[in-house]
Amino acid sequence: MRSINGTGLIVAGLVATLAALLFPVWSYEDRSGTGVDRLDAETVSTEFGPLSALDRDFITKVRLAGLWELPAGQQAEARGTTKAVQTAGEHLVEGHTFLDARVREVATQLNLELPNQPTAQQRGWLDEMSDAHGDAYDEKFANILRAAHGKVFSVVAEVRATTRNSLVRTLADDANTTVLDHITVLEGTGLVDFDDLARDAASAGPVPVTRSPAPPGPTRSPSPATPVSPSPTFSLPPPASRPKPTDEERDKEKDRGRGKEKPRGKAERYVPAIPRPHAE
Repeated sequence: MRSINGTGLIVAGLVATLAALLFPVWSYEDRSGTGVDRLDAETVSTEFGPLSALDRDFITKVRLAGLWELPAGQQAEARGTTKAVQTAGEHLVEGHTFLDARVREVATQLNLELPNQPTAQQRGWLDEMSDAHGDAYDEKFANILRAAHGKVFSVVAEVRATTRNSLVRTLADDANTTVLDHITVLEGTGLVDFDDLARDAASAGPVPVTRSPAPPGPTRSPSPATPVSPSPTFSLPPPASRPKPTDEERDKEKDRGRGKEKPRGKAERYVPAIPRPHAE
């Protein structure tokens, strides 16, 4: 009996050892490997550069945004109770009319199929706004659209920073300009609940494995920060802003430009002003 128990323990130990050796192989057997391996596996070649899965998802999201935000803008133009809400609606209509034409052009060149209906969640947002009236409608419109644009904004930034496709890069530029304009006019309604946006972002984001210590909070008399100084061999670029030109400088600028026709590009591009005045 003792020999049998001893043999059983030896066999059990050997099985456990074998399982420990085989588990890492089994657990990674069906995985694609590193992030670079996955990027290569999900990327296709085009004449405009590699097209990744993130690129394709971005193109689809741009199309989906127009499918529900354009009718939301039309609704706000008609039902908004304040001029600011109606103005935000106008920006949504103009921006997504332009952006939808751009994304369809890019998809055609890349041979990508685009959706023709908004998602169930987006239809739910439209229904939620349709059921509201008066001031409640204005608040629903401003907060639902602002939250949606905030989430898209981070996707646009990631795509613009990482894409290797020239068409996707220019589409991201257009989307960035349009989304930022829409965020600005939505916040201009004065109805956006920034506390709710912050709580939603904090609850939706992944918890980091290690949390860096936060900078200290406000103090009564903080020490002044030491200005950074370039090295003697580094020449600074020209300032982004300059003093208001004098009347003499403006006259010289007009003289230089008089008689010269402004060059035209291949296609007219929508470049929204932030903020942009509207006629009453």
